[in-house]
Amino acid sequence: MPANDDLEQLWEDLLSEDAARIRRAWGDLTDAEGVAILAHLRRMRTEPGWQPPQQHAAAQALQVIEAQAQ
Repeated sequence: MPANDDLEQLWEDLLSEDAARIRRAWGDLTDAEGVAILAHLRRMRTEPGWQPPQQHAAAQALQVIEAQAQ
């Protein structure tokens, strides 16, 4: 995983709701990192305890990532 500053930027990009930023951040990940990120985004979208804006941003990121994989 990236260093702390890079990790913070990664999540800022992934949860930005900006498709270009999401795609760019996603493209920089290794396969193993991508698996971990997808699992976390799915938890954010569905598990209790996350704020609605966080859930929405996670859903947006998943939509962009899944569309890119097709």
